[in-house]
Amino acid sequence: MQPTRIIANLSVPDIGEARDFYVDYLGLSVEGLNMGWVARFQSPDGQAVVQLVTRDATAPRDSVISVAVGDGVEEAYEEAKRRGFEIVHPLTTEPWGLRRFLVRAPDGNVINIVSHKND
Repeated sequence: MQPTRIIANLSVPDIGEARDFYVDYLGLSVEGLNMGWVARFQSPDGQAVVQLVTRDATAPRDSVISVAVGDGVEEAYEEAKRRGFEIVHPLTTEPWGLRRFLVRAPDGNVINIVSHKND
């Protein structure tokens, strides 16, 4: 697997209420996306990025990080299964256009392995 990006996914009860802290206080001024249940905020140079998540729209568990793997998502999925890792959400092309699966790391954290069209 060759990660191209890793983004922290922070669980919040309400994105609108949390937004002020991350935008006004931390200065993450660029809203990269907002789907209602997940919003991404970043610095103008793109070096600092965080996603706020209220509840994953299709997966049964929320993830703590998202790992973008470009075109390698199928291979990553097969390798996770081969290693016996728990697949929390199967490899799926989501309605919003990305392909992903969620896997539980041996430490218990749920990781979102994702392929975006622009990775």
